[in-house]
Amino acid sequence: MKLSNSEKKNYWKKTPIFEAFFQKILFSNRKKILKIFDSIIQIKKKDTILDVGTSPLDLKSENMFLKKFKKHKNLTSLSNQNLNPVKKRFTNFLYVIGDARNMKFKDNSFDLIHSNATIEHVGSDKMQLKFISECLRVSRKFVFITTPNKYFPIEFHTKIPFLHWLPHSYFSIILKLFGDNFFRHNKNLNLISYKKIIYYCKKLKIKNYKIFFNHFLFLKSNIILVIKK
Repeated sequence: MKLSNSEKKNYWKKTPIFEAFFQKILFSNRKKILKIFDSIIQIKKKDTILDVGTSPLDLKSENMFLKKFKKHKNLTSLSNQNLNPVKKRFTNFLYVIGDARNMKFKDNSFDLIHSNATIEHVGSDKMQLKFISECLRVSRKFVFITTPNKYFPIEFHTKIPFLHWLPHSYFSIILKLFGDNFFRHNKNLNLISYKKIIYYCKKLKIKNYKIFFNHFLFLKSNIILVIKK
């Protein structure tokens, strides 16, 4: 997903009354996801890490993984966006501009591949398969991918309950009526379900994987895919 400056500026101003509320929920959810990460993966000082899909947005809920490992000396950030604000904040990381569906890294380049809420923005099912495949290819030990659960009632990009459960054609038309000409396109927002994650793993012949869930309001709000090589 790549937003222009005007799109980023306008989108985050669409719902000023609710934005603070949604940001608190996002922060809380991502904090819990990091706890799940800690319970599964133990990072060593010498481990090399690739963060796929680093956000350029300067929000409390963004780049929490980078904040957690801000002192780590072997972390690389991959994004298709300008990360100058992030570079100023985290000066010890290496930054690479590129496409996560076609990474310019050699096989087994990093001990851990981490990606938070990026796979739903890379396009069609075929593109999502390529995304997982590339994460797996360049990883040496673990792949940790998180994404919103398609069947959670609230969609946090559009902030409209239940609309994302409709067929995509209806979803797209209604979002257009609301004035959202970005997330209505499948290439920018393609939400994933638990069953689709399993399908992707079978399609890629991945056997050593586990799926975890983050819960909000007692419902499964986020899906976490962990692959061990």
